[in-house]
Order: sequence, then structure tokens, then C-alpha cells
Amino acid sequence: MAASKKTLVMGASSNPDRYAYKAIKMLQRFGHPVVAVGKKEDEVDGLKIEKQQIPFENIDTVTLYLNPMNQKQYYDYIVALKPNRVIFNPGTENPELYTLLRQNGIEVEIACTLVLLSTNQY
Repeated sequence: MAASKKTLVMGASSNPDRYAYKAIKMLQRFGHPVVAVGKKEDEVDGLKIEKQQIPFENIDTVTLYLNPMNQKQYYDYIVALKPNRVIFNPGTENPELYTLLRQNGIEVEIACTLVLLSTNQY
């Protein structure tokens, strides 16, 4: 198994129908440590979804489940976390944020976290 990558799920949800929820479950199943930020405090199988912008440490990957309008308030937060990469899942594409991330040496990946995991490309 590949090295585990601590991942922040942005736009996390406890609703099993949401892709962010599926991503949390799948990341855990594949052995990646997961932290989560959503619009309300909640929980998924004991994982706390934070409402506040917690300064998590050692984040490898941020996976986005927020539409571009809802991303703006998190720009500085994401950059400050200094992740190695940010995954833009379908529907989250945002050229303005790509530019900001690249200016800060953060890799931009336009992909689906669920597909990356299931095809061993995560």
C-alpha cells in the first residue's frame, strides 16, 4: 500500500448521499488520516467535522467539495495549511484558486478523489 496522505476534506458532510461523505469513508478505508471542515459541526463515524478553520498540521492533500463561490472564504486558509496538492473534484473547478495555489507552490489536481482512490492513483 502507498504511503498514507493526511487529507483535509473541505465541504465535509454527514449526509451519506454527498460525495464529500463518500470521500471521507473511502479515504479512511484506504488508510489515509482524515480531517474535515464543513458548514456545520457534525460527525462521520467518530470523525469530527469542524466548522472553524482549524490550523491542521502536516496536510498532504486538500480535497474540495465546495463550489467556487463557497471556496473564496477559504483561500487564505488553504494556502496557510501548505498542502502538497489540492484536488478539485467535479463541480469545484476554479481557475482563480488554481493561480493562487500555483503561486504558492501548491500542486493543482483536477480529478475525482473517489476515482483516484479506486484506481490506486491517490
